[in-house]
Amino acid sequence: MTERRIIADRGEFIDALRALRRGGVMVRVGDLSGGCLLDGAPLYSAHRTLLEYRLVDEYDNPQGFASVRYYRLNPRGREFARRACDSWRRRPLLERLALRLAG
Repeated sequence: MTERRIIADRGEFIDALRALRRGGVMVRVGDLSGGCLLDGAPLYSAHRTLLEYRLVDEYDNPQGFASVRYYRLNPRGREFARRACDSWRRRPLLERLALRLAG
């Protein structure tokens, strides 16, 4: 039996949390992998975890496109992102590199 990871790519996930903490907006243009963008870069797997664990909330963007959905960190997500980013920074550099390479 194969075990499903909660976070498919930890490097991408921590990068997404960091960008969202800085005020970035996640833009979802479709349900397929790569159908989500953050700061103009595609999110391949982190968007699913952010949505499944309700770390982001959709918001109305009057200047956006009607068929596109926009998300920001919610209060729960901001607290989670703060703890996750702090924990990531405390890890040794080689461990962070290994986690990025392994996913």
